Amino acid sequence: MDLVLSGFKQAFLLIIRLDRELLRIILLSLKVSAAALFIAAVFGVPLGAVVGLRRFPLRGAAVSLMNTMMGLPPVVVGLFLYILLSRSGPLGFMGLLYTPSAMVIAQSVLAFPIVASLSHSAVMGVDPVIRQAALTLGATPFQAAIAVLNEARYGVMSAVIAAFGRLMAEVGAILIVGGNIAGLTRVMTTTIALESDKGNFELALALGIILLMISLAVNAVLYLLQRSGGMKRGRSWA
Repeated sequence: MDLVLSGFKQAFLLIIRLDRELLRIILLSLKVSAAALFIAAVFGVPLGAVVGLRRFPLRGAAVSLMNTMMGLPPVVVGLFLYILLSRSGPLGFMGLLYTPSAMVIAQSVLAFPIVASLSHSAVMGVDPVIRQAALTLGATPFQAAIAVLNEARYGVMSAVIAAFGRLMAEVGAILIVGGNIAGLTRVMTTTIALESDKGNFELALALGIILLMISLAVNAVLYLLQRSGGMKRGRSWA
């Protein structure tokens, strides 16, 4: 019991003192996840909108594929990217393995289907009358799509936030392609795993506390967005 209390005490001291290593790990985690989230949103939101608004052959298969990819095992993603980025792989000449860039790629692959699939669900939840009304009033298909996305904005933002929460908790893929190199590719989740194995529970607990705080903040924002979207729909129905 004393060991546990001592570990939490030292962990809180690291946080209060803004330990340099702790801050470096947290900042790298946020940078990698934010970059991956940006890439996933740039490609995932338009894809979700297109699949939701357009009718094309194999549309059902595309939706099923997006939903299936939401459950991609991180270690499998990391393994495939490792093969691609290794020296003997087709992209080995780029020298990305064991760099933050490789970690961004891995997290982008994991976040992309989440953003795309949830954005598709948000777009499908918009009343079709809105798009039809926009087209009737002379809007182009692109402008009509923007109008639908505007109505689905709470759902789209929820998709992005949900993907960010997944990325912050990710460990398998980035451990494989990043290598958990001190001062270069060590992020919060991989550091917690490594330091726990080494018996350095102070740093692991400090990072765990920070992760829990981030998770709480993400879930709070997600709840507020969903509540705002629900209230808006309630007013529109009224």
